[in-house]
Formats: sequence, structure tokens, C-alpha cells
Amino acid sequence: MAFIRSERIAAFLLLIAAALGLLAANTALGPGLMELQDAHLAIPGTPLDLSVGHWISDGLLAVFFFVVAVELKNEFAVGQLNSVSKAIRPAIAAIGGVLVPALIYLGITAGSGYEGGWPIPTATDIAFALGVLAVFGKGIPSRLRIFILALAILDDIVAILIIAVFFTADPNLLLIVAGAVGVVVFGLLSRLLATRFRLVVAIAMVAVALVTWSLVYLSGVHATIAGVALGLVMVRKPAMHLRHHLEPVTNGVILPLFAFSAALVAIPQVAPSQLAAPFWGILIALPVGKIVGIALGGWLSSFVGPREKRPHLTLHGLLAAGALGGVGFTVSLLMNELAFARLPEVADEGTLAVLLGSSISIVVAAVVVSTLAGTYRRLRRLRLAAELKLASAAPPAGP
Repeated sequence: MAFIRSERIAAFLLLIAAALGLLAANTALGPGLMELQDAHLAIPGTPLDLSVGHWISDGLLAVFFFVVAVELKNEFAVGQLNSVSKAIRPAIAAIGGVLVPALIYLGITAGSGYEGGWPIPTATDIAFALGVLAVFGKGIPSRLRIFILALAILDDIVAILIIAVFFTADPNLLLIVAGAVGVVVFGLLSRLLATRFRLVVAIAMVAVALVTWSLVYLSGVHATIAGVALGLVMVRKPAMHLRHHLEPVTNGVILPLFAFSAALVAIPQVAPSQLAAPFWGILIALPVGKIVGIALGGWLSSFVGPREKRPHLTLHGLLAAGALGGVGFTVSLLMNELAFARLPEVADEGTLAVLLGSSISIVVAAVVVSTLAGTYRRLRRLRLAAELKLASAAPPAGP
């Protein structure tokens, strides 16, 4: 299972699953699969009654968000975001990568009644972006990799906040408080994992996590937020250990299953002029908005902080970061489902737009990252050749 932890493999599985979902939806299998996706599965004796699709997007995806939250906490503690000076520049770029796509979307959809879908093109799929970087970015310097990683992580934070604030409907405060109590209990129990009763503690934590997820779901807050909260409160070392074991499951099962389910959309048989405004807003805002927003934010961030501590990021490097940021996939698909939950036809067009916009970003990112990596490899070879020439021209050492 170790190979599934590879960023390249994770990105490949996600892309294949999305392609299979779209293909299956437009064959004779499509109606049956969509009917299965809409079938409800209830837990007897509880108020939980979700469709198969929602068990995937609200239930299984909460595990993915738990893993993301654990990684975020680790980065804030000992990683690339453990100080303001490290976080400020990618944070400014991330803000640009959220604002510009949102503004482009709002500009295209103004007056259409679909302006509420503005969060969809603001998200970045960190797993996919890093997978593309791993495939095409051999030779890219570590400072740019660190910048892109920090940017993607901060983008995830913004996405989590957007889901929590803008996609919460009629919240039940009593259930929210009960869920918060569950989060606190989960965090306290994680402190006991180092004792000899760790098996009992682990079983209790699983039970508390399931109850907490249920309370959050029933409260009206999107259930993936429960995964985020539980990941943030768990003690860091055992959380990182658990993340290591969950990573093959999220990469190999949960994310591909979600991508397949989300992409299970029949391609509308309409002329391009008949497609709703959100389709064009998402399709343009994802690749164009992210490149412009991240590049502009990255350029502005170059003026922040002491000159000697500012990272040297070229325009080529910022364009590469922006192109990678335009790969929306997982979180964009989730936001599309949430934004147009009551408008299934618009949601279907939004799904297609996310897939097409992300695919365009992948192609652009592959080209930009490959050329950038090639430039750095050539510079490294020239530098090495110059050093060897100087070494050979140096006079022999004395006796």
C-alpha cells in the first residue's frame, strides 16, 4: 500500500476515477449508476438517512478532511507555516488566488441569479496539484516547492472556512454545542493514547468521532467540518501516525470514489450558447483566475518583509504556482454540489466546468512546470560545468 502514498499515483487515480465516472454516466450504465447514487441508506434507530452520494461526500470525505487538518496542524507546529514570516508571502498569494477567480465568476454570472456559486473556482486540490508538480517538476528548487506547498495548504484553510461559513443552512445551535463537546472529548482522549490503555482509548475515540460527525451533520453544518475539527484537536504525534495509516485509504479509495461519484454527470445535449452562466464562470475562473490571482498576489508579496529574507520567485515560477492552483477537482466539486444542491441541472453543468477547467489547468501547469524545471536543470548543468572548468584550470597545489 505504500506506493499509494505517492503524489503521482494519487493524482493519477483521481484523474482516472473522474474520467470513468463521466464516461459511465454517458453510457447505458449511466441511469442505473445515478439511481444507485440517489438510493437512500438509513441507520436504524437514528435520524441519519443519507443517499449513497451523500454518504460519500458528507461521510467518507470527512476522513479526507481529517487528514488535511492533521497536516495543517503539523505545518503550523513544525512545518512551512510555523512563523508569520514564513506564512505571509504564500498567504498573500493564496488570497489573490481566491479573490480573482471569485471576481471573474461574479463578473460572468452577474444578474443570472447564480452568483452564489462564486466559491467553486476558488479551491485548489492540494493532492492533485502536488501530483502534477511531482510528475513534471523534477529539478525545481526547494524554495518554489515550499512556496507551492504552503500556498496549497493555505488555500485549503480558506476552502474550509468558506464551507463552514457560506454552506451552513439553518444551524441548530444545541447540536452544534453538543458536537463541540464531542470534539473536546476526542482531543482529551487523544492525550491518553500514550498510556497502556491505548486500545480502549482508541475504540472510545472512534465512537466519539462517529457521534460527533452525526451531531455536526444533523446540526446543519456541513459534516466535513467535523473531520477538520477532530484533526485539529488530536495530539500531533499520534495524529501524524494515524494520518500515515489513513493516507493510502484516502488516496486509493475515498478520493477516487468521490471523484467518480461527483463526475457521474450526463453531458447536456445543448449548444454552448445554452449552457448556464455558472458553466462559463467556473470554466474561465479556474484556470485564468488562479493564474492571474496567484501570480499577482505572489508579486505583491515580494515587497513584504525584510529584503534579505524575501524569496526570489520569478514570474515563470509564479505562473507555475498559479497554473497548479487552478486544479480544483475535489474541493471545487464539493463546493459545486453545495452551491447548487437545489439546482441539479446547473450542478451538472458546474461539474463539467470543474472537470474541464481543472483539465485545462493540468495541461497548462504541465507545460509551464516542465519548461521551468528544464530551465533550472540547464542552469545547474552550466554551473556544474563552470565549477569543473575552474577546478581543472586551478594551479596544482604546492609540495
